[in-house]
Amino acid sequence: MEFLDYAFMQRALLAAVLVGITAPAVGIYLVQRRQALMGDGIGHVAMTGVGLGFLLSTSPVWMATAVSVLGAVLMELIRWYGRTRGDIALAMLFYGGMAGGVMLINLAPGGSNANLTSYLFGSLSTVSRSDVTTICVLAAFVLLVTLGLRRQLFAVSQDEEFARVTGLPVRALNLLTAVTAAVTVTVAMRVVGLLLVSALMVVPVAAAQQLSRSFTVTLVIAVAIGVAVTVSGTVTSFYQDVPPGATIVLLTIAAFVALTALAAPLARRRARAAAAAQPAGDPAECSIPAARGAGDQVGA
Repeated sequence: MEFLDYAFMQRALLAAVLVGITAPAVGIYLVQRRQALMGDGIGHVAMTGVGLGFLLSTSPVWMATAVSVLGAVLMELIRWYGRTRGDIALAMLFYGGMAGGVMLINLAPGGSNANLTSYLFGSLSTVSRSDVTTICVLAAFVLLVTLGLRRQLFAVSQDEEFARVTGLPVRALNLLTAVTAAVTVTVAMRVVGLLLVSALMVVPVAAAQQLSRSFTVTLVIAVAIGVAVTVSGTVTSFYQDVPPGATIVLLTIAAFVALTALAAPLARRRARAAAAAQPAGDPAECSIPAARGAGDQVGA
């Protein structure tokens, strides 16, 4: 536990825990909305904010937050009104954001592409006290939205038309989800990196879905996976001198593979338990046949 003697590791671990909680908390709504790659697109746009922060000598994290929120709102507007040309507009927004970030940081005094590395792939040693304060404030906003409005956001993510009929402000909730995803990207960029944050928003949710179909249980498992892999990846990167973002993402994928392998035997065990619990006096047509003949197999 000697890594806790270092102040930069204490800051990095606190940031990692907050990222592990917030990323899956937002990602579960993106997965339900089939917008799993939204975080990746916002990460590209956030690069312009980072470059603008260096150019104006202000906080790159706060500037990236502002630009990411603007980009997320534009993405929602394009989704509503883009129609057939929407995918082209989104592509230009994503790659324009990446190119803008590279250009702006090279225009900044003393700036170079090397300054972008810690934001693109994460860096433990560069998490400052001000970064931790910013991450705590932004994480509190994300959790307030994702947990406080979970019923409304879940309803909109499942079926927008039904949510609209029930009187929910669907467009406002969609915008809020996009803005929250943008804030989450900037929360995670110091630990995981802009190019890898989308994996931490999506893969823990996909792994949790292998074990449960309940929204609440899936959220709890996804957050547990998120915290476990971010903390483990941060500690591993300290001892092995490997990139924290890449380590965290690989651990997340490993968790998904392990839970997927575990899910099949669990499903079979549940099916056998359900069959054994069935009363013996049930009608024949409601029971599960013990075996099928050749004719039954052809009919199926």
